[in-house]
Amino acid sequence: MEILLFLGVVVASAVSGLAGHYQGDKVLRLIPETDQHLQFLRNVSHTRKVDIWQPHSIDLVTTDRSVDFRVGANWTSDVQAELEKIGLQYEILTENLQTLIENQFDRIRTRSFSYDYESYHNWDQIESWIATIANKNPNLISRVKIGQSYEGRDISLLRVGKRTGSPKPAIFMDCGIHAREWISPAFCQWFVKEAIRTYGTDSLLNCLLNELDFLVIPVLNVDGYVYSWTEDRLWRKTRSRNFNSACVGTDPNRNFNAQWCANGSSNNPCSDVYCGPFVESEKEVKAVATFIRNHSSIIKAYLTIHSYSQKLLFPYSYTYSLAYNHNELANLAQNAVLALQSLYGTQYTFGSGSNSLYLASGGSDDWAYDLGIKYSFTFELRDTGKYGFLLPESQIRPTCEETMLAINYIANYVLNHLY
Repeated sequence: MEILLFLGVVVASAVSGLAGHYQGDKVLRLIPETDQHLQFLRNVSHTRKVDIWQPHSIDLVTTDRSVDFRVGANWTSDVQAELEKIGLQYEILTENLQTLIENQFDRIRTRSFSYDYESYHNWDQIESWIATIANKNPNLISRVKIGQSYEGRDISLLRVGKRTGSPKPAIFMDCGIHAREWISPAFCQWFVKEAIRTYGTDSLLNCLLNELDFLVIPVLNVDGYVYSWTEDRLWRKTRSRNFNSACVGTDPNRNFNAQWCANGSSNNPCSDVYCGPFVESEKEVKAVATFIRNHSSIIKAYLTIHSYSQKLLFPYSYTYSLAYNHNELANLAQNAVLALQSLYGTQYTFGSGSNSLYLASGGSDDWAYDLGIKYSFTFELRDTGKYGFLLPESQIRPTCEETMLAINYIANYVLNHLY
């Protein structure tokens, strides 16, 4: 099996169009305690003075739960003064967001003809990697183009597993549904690399590859991902145009047919959790949903990789009601988290999305579960807020290594509990 590919050197200057874009912006964390605190946050959010990071929308902010948000440089003094005036204590997570963006690229690079899995890669590099990795490993990997994005880019899926000539049970895994969560596509690339590295060895992953297929989408929201490299590092949504609105994009993880556009989503095109004009309006969502529906008889688990908050979530997110196999999902998540923690001690929590995070409708994990895929999980990778969406490259390896342990545990469980 061939891992060496081509020259892939990424440097901070490769992120064009971002120089100084967030200079002087701060990221604050606080816990609102009163209705006055909530009203203040609503006011500054609606005037675009702040950008809510966690949870993903001002509509999801409640008392007694932590809120992370970015404050633009022009507003930091005013916002901090107002917070002190109303007695709302806060913590400064980031003093200068631009510095954090630039410091993502914190590894020393040497020129090499091997693909660097410990670096972030732009879409052109990932697309070239997808083609090369499939061509060089035909006995293990095949490439399927499942659709095109709004801006006409291919959405590629890698089928990873020993070729047998007949359908095998499969695990579907997507990365990069939200553009700014760069550690997510980095993990999908790492997973494929590990599949190649361990294939033919006496390892758990090799045994899984013999019995299962992994259907991996390295970057689902390709247009948004490109935009996060070229224009706005913190872009989240797709890049589709919205009727009668200057605001661009839909949140692809609010666009699935799972209590669409209800709790935890918005019908405002300017919102980061905009649900779209109708179910599966986004070409990217439509392509994934169509593929999964067409292969639902063999797909036994659905995994979607996000960041940040160090959580392992399962259905439901759109309701507080429990999934019919809640206890099984909770036990599986608990053991997967224990496997993950065993390597570096990284602390994860687990539970249903609505109880562990917040109510959110239109999500891919709930949709897959309701389709009949009984093992459906969302990973929220490192960290818990110090870097947030801007996890430095030096954390790619440990993040991916520990996540592999959880993925392997879940996959092995699924293999032994086929249905």
